[in-house]
Amino acid sequence: MSSNDFAIRVDSLSKRYRIGPQDERHRTLVGTLLRSIAQPAINLRRLRSLTVFGEDEHDAADVIWALNDVSFEVKRGEVVGLVGSNGAGKSTILKILSRITYPTVGRVEINGRVGSLLEVGTGFHPELTGRDNVYLNGTILGMRKAEVDRKFDEIVDFSGVGKFIDTPVKRYSTGMSVRLAFSVAAHLDPEILLVDEVLAVGDAVFQKKCLGKMHDVAKEGRTVLFVSHVMQAVRNLCERTLYIEAGKLASDGPTDTVLRDYLTGGNTRRSEITWHDPGSRPGDESFKLRAVKVMSGYGNPPSLFRTSEPIRVQIEFDLTETVHELGVGFDLFSADGVMLFRSYQYDDEPDQWPKLMLGRNCLECVIPPGILNGGEYVIRICVLQQDVKWILNGTPEIAFEVEFDHSRSPFFFKLRRGVMAPVLKWRTVPYSE
Repeated sequence: MSSNDFAIRVDSLSKRYRIGPQDERHRTLVGTLLRSIAQPAINLRRLRSLTVFGEDEHDAADVIWALNDVSFEVKRGEVVGLVGSNGAGKSTILKILSRITYPTVGRVEINGRVGSLLEVGTGFHPELTGRDNVYLNGTILGMRKAEVDRKFDEIVDFSGVGKFIDTPVKRYSTGMSVRLAFSVAAHLDPEILLVDEVLAVGDAVFQKKCLGKMHDVAKEGRTVLFVSHVMQAVRNLCERTLYIEAGKLASDGPTDTVLRDYLTGGNTRRSEITWHDPGSRPGDESFKLRAVKVMSGYGNPPSLFRTSEPIRVQIEFDLTETVHELGVGFDLFSADGVMLFRSYQYDDEPDQWPKLMLGRNCLECVIPPGILNGGEYVIRICVLQQDVKWILNGTPEIAFEVEFDHSRSPFFFKLRRGVMAPVLKWRTVPYSE
């Protein structure tokens, strides 16, 4: 590849951090006061210690490698997906590419102007208005005021926050912030667009607009590096995908092939996950996931299911405060990344909704027998507060395997063609002339 053919070149990239120590607890008022007085200096030393390492600290117990010897190239005009479980290192890669942080080892070459959307409101100053932040971001990208002027109306119209464009961003809702942030990142003509989980926030209409805009950006010959847990979005947008696992590049190739590796490999080959440590439980301040299990109709978590038996999905969680219109459910994917269906606890009639209590809850959903085909499947947990925010969107995930055995047809002993293999009712009826 010639020097001008690439947009991103990553060579032997590694990044390490030191896990910060817990605060010392003081039992006396005097100790607490002295600690408070010295806090600025203490914090400065602690922050420095997190990124400064001695020669003998390569594998110290409090040192973690977020990335470990990752190398890849992205051509100009290429749209590349980036997938992996939470904590795998995806966001670290994007932060290094955006120059938010620097690698410990290795080098990165960027050939073009970079626009980033890494978190809600990335690059926004909360005290400035939406209008001011649009121009600020344009300046950061190296654009002149006249260039931003030409794009301004289009940015505001796409974001849908025109009524609030002169309001300080700190007063925006999460959805408003991410809509404006994405609109700015996509419209201010970056040659390279880095997008991290933009589909995790916002309603379905906005998500569709985002995907459409990224398609447009790709058609214009600009480069896109797209991180998402929404597998169908990755399939629709990206011909090539990178799979990062435990800080290493596990797979790099055609999207369908890589997604199969991702969905059926590594830590996903578990039909049950339990979080015993309260501090590690996925969720937010109101919702904490305890366990996710896939069980047979007989109540045992087997390694292999049969299509002729019901499959029970259990989601166990804690509610620390009342959340109105809380949806708890999951997406079911085939091994090649095709989403089969989504189900929430409120799918039944309103008078049958399970009542969610403060404290510990356990919800169960039953996939009836005679629905699935043989093969491997992945369940991704989804929890949202309706029209407000996602609490969990596609993570964590568990996997299970199904053996086809429910057909009585003499022509089907293993698999049927198609993603699913339902047993449908047939009967003879009078024909009409």
